Amino acid sequence: MCSDLILASNSTSRAKLLRNACVRFKAVNAQVDEEMIKLTLATECTTPRDTADTLAEFKARKVSASHPGALVLGCDQVLDFQGKVFSKPRSCDDARSQLWDLRGNRHQLFSAAVIYRDGQPLWRFIGAARLTMHNFTEAYLNEYLMRNWDGVKHCVGAYKLEGEGVRLFEKVEGDYFTILGMPLVEILSYLTRQGELQR
Repeated sequence: MCSDLILASNSTSRAKLLRNACVRFKAVNAQVDEEMIKLTLATECTTPRDTADTLAEFKARKVSASHPGALVLGCDQVLDFQGKVFSKPRSCDDARSQLWDLRGNRHQLFSAAVIYRDGQPLWRFIGAARLTMHNFTEAYLNEYLMRNWDGVKHCVGAYKLEGEGVRLFEKVEGDYFTILGMPLVEILSYLTRQGELQR
């Protein structure tokens, strides 16, 4: 079942979530300029929630255009801190600066999913989670990044909740999969309702 599903991404973490759920799919990199899209959306005062949705749609639409008949899943995640969108850190110093800003504060993660077929949108969902960080020390932050930089450098917020990153948090409100970057339960429910996955 669902043998024609395409994940419009080269994200290893999203692919792992689908594989762990025993969903058959293939991954195709959408090759969209996410940073340019974010800059354009920022000049239009687009909300972080809508930015996540737009990025997911760009990916699904682009891959769908070259894969007729396939179900194409586009996903994206945006970190919203006081109305500002945080991108993946460009360097370890950038990650340190981002985490220091988030320290002792609450931020939101928006994880959007959009499904296309034959260039047309069929379904979309945006999950939200709220996370509050501890007032960790600068020494701990430096040690954390020294131990974890290779694993978090491609992560929005420079943390992985499934790893040591969970120690940064005082409170987490929201769906676990949404925090990992894909509203998996809602995606699977849609595919099941459409007969693409067995009940």
